[in-house]
Amino acid sequence: MQKISTKKIVTIALFMAMTIVMTIVIRIPTFRGYINLGDMVLLFAALFLGKKAGFLVGGLGSALADIIVGYAFYAPITFVVKGLQGYICGWIFQKTGYHKPLLATIPAGLFMAFGYFVAESFMYGLAGAAISIPGNLLQGIVGALGAVLLEKSVGTKIKY
Repeated sequence: MQKISTKKIVTIALFMAMTIVMTIVIRIPTFRGYINLGDMVLLFAALFLGKKAGFLVGGLGSALADIIVGYAFYAPITFVVKGLQGYICGWIFQKTGYHKPLLATIPAGLFMAFGYFVAESFMYGLAGAAISIPGNLLQGIVGALGAVLLEKSVGTKIKY
């Protein structure tokens, strides 16, 4: 079993906290709901720390944000969808040799929209779930582009 450093645990916890804050505090109104910057943080965490950390930051950070704002019924769905979004991003970024962050963040954002569509189709039916697709796609794209901008300005070369 691989030993994880205290520094990495604390960094993951900080990224989770930032995901919660950016999900709750910064809201950009759209035609149906709002866009938040939580995806930007979770995708950057996946680029910066890898797929396992991306899963933890995306899953736990985003699910905790749902619970805090009163959408606890979405928390299990969010844990799985956003966790896998972070994992996918980190996995693709690793496979591309850490050179193409946009190639990792865009598919992860698309997966998020698809994941919520599947889950919401059981909750609201296909038509009800389809209504959320444009907003979720926009959320994924905003998060992907923001994470890439952060990665380009900060870099991902820190070793733990």
